[in-house]
Amino acid sequence: MKSSLRALIDQGIAALRTAGTLPPDADAPAFVVERPKDRTHGDFSTNAAMVLAKAARTNPRALAQALVAALPASDDVAKVEIAGPGFINFHLAPEAYARELREIVARGNAYGRNESGAGHTVGVEYVSANPTGPLHVGHGRAAAIGDCIARVLDANGWRVMREFYYNDAGVQIDNLARSVQARAQGKGPDDAGWPEDGYRGDYINDVAQAYLRGETVEFEDHIVHGAKDPADLDAIRAFAVAYLRREQNADLAAYGVAFDVYFLESSLYTQGRVEETVRELVAHGHTYEEGGALWLRTTDFGDDKDRVMRKSDGTYTYFVPDVAYHRSKWQRGYERAITELGADHHGSLQRVLAGLQALDAGIPKGWPEYVLHQMVTVMRGGEEVKLSKRAGSYLTLRDLVEEVGRDATRWFLIARKHDSQLTFDIDLARSQSNDNPVFYVQYAHARVCSLQRQAKEKGYTLDLANGLTHLHVLAEDAHAQALLVALARYPEEVASAAETLEPHAIAQYLRELANAFHGWYHAQAILVEDGGTRDARLALCVGTGQVLKNGLDLLGVSAPEKM
Repeated sequence: MKSSLRALIDQGIAALRTAGTLPPDADAPAFVVERPKDRTHGDFSTNAAMVLAKAARTNPRALAQALVAALPASDDVAKVEIAGPGFINFHLAPEAYARELREIVARGNAYGRNESGAGHTVGVEYVSANPTGPLHVGHGRAAAIGDCIARVLDANGWRVMREFYYNDAGVQIDNLARSVQARAQGKGPDDAGWPEDGYRGDYINDVAQAYLRGETVEFEDHIVHGAKDPADLDAIRAFAVAYLRREQNADLAAYGVAFDVYFLESSLYTQGRVEETVRELVAHGHTYEEGGALWLRTTDFGDDKDRVMRKSDGTYTYFVPDVAYHRSKWQRGYERAITELGADHHGSLQRVLAGLQALDAGIPKGWPEYVLHQMVTVMRGGEEVKLSKRAGSYLTLRDLVEEVGRDATRWFLIARKHDSQLTFDIDLARSQSNDNPVFYVQYAHARVCSLQRQAKEKGYTLDLANGLTHLHVLAEDAHAQALLVALARYPEEVASAAETLEPHAIAQYLRELANAFHGWYHAQAILVEDGGTRDARLALCVGTGQVLKNGLDLLGVSAPEKM
């Protein structure tokens, strides 16, 4: 609908140029077409006359009158008004919304999708947890946000590569190996000789016992065998990482999250990519030696101070492999790269961006894009839930999914904007009430399916084609019109969610759509005797069910037929 109105306005502007009201060489205006907050002001509004007024050398309201007069006739537009200093408000005809409903039914699962990103590749990295323990609730929020960003980008035509970056190198992996070794040697977290920074959760003992039994771990394209030898730290390290990677993969699969690429931090060292990146930075003159360390001039690229790359002991600081890793994304053809991280990573982002610019490799400024999420607080019975016996010090994603289910977990972790702190209320997520947003939306879809079953039980045969030719009967039904307006917003919401990287807006939209549907359902009998009216109302139900299903799919949430 918005695209159709833009086309009408563009035609009106072209007519004004032809008539000489506008200079023929004036720059095309960056006008907007948007939905007014108050629908009494129309279905859509544009500021085209206001941004064109200077070129026309007249006041905006006078130009608005000329533009309205120049608009071509359209059956979609019932009335056009000029408001305030020169806004143009459009009131659409019922037939415009009827045609949109026909479009929903015709396109089915494809409704709302577009090809704006067609021919372009985007890499979306998310979760990227250290393979040192079970995934926690924060990882769950990262997984929901990243997966939904990938889904909405895919719905906008992008070729999406989903990527998991395993931090399988460094001190934390040594701590993991020594913790598992201590367990394999019969030590507990409170015993003498336990590693100072060791991991204390029960899962460490699970890993140790599996290693001692000589179990085989298979995941992705890897096979690792437990060597059974408590003294072989290298074998323990390899087995522990493999075991926990397999566990994390299983948790994410149960959560409905999958990846196309699993990238190992360790490969950056074994394949020489870190050294190669450092050589490139040195060659381009953006480094210097001081105090026995190698520094990167990150201040040349907006950082508040220069940063050490290689310490005096020869080891690299943690942002250097991050630069090498993101360089590999550029080399792999990611025209756009999006990295989803916890807000605690904010401090390191500027130096990574600086490092990529210092490579002088043609990487665009501001590449990659970062989406940072805030912390999650989990509540049960009015009290915060923090601990898990399995993990030892934090609530795991598996704990949450087992308690409230995948759909509720995903919904609650995506339902708020990523930069907002989130409170996850377990009691609310488990409740079957209208206060529970995921239940409320899913129940709307189940109610649509129930109405179709009831129609069949009553001996009615849904003639969808007949219903779509009788949609005029909905024109005098205010609740039906409100529902049609809500349905027609869906393509705009899909496009906007991809543009802003804010998939939580889909959840908010679905709740508003469910509210419009429930309101219509309670205000209007659907299964009436008159066939044309009944089929028209059932057609509206079918369209609503389709949009609910499509939107829930973008969130990775199911659309149940019965509840």
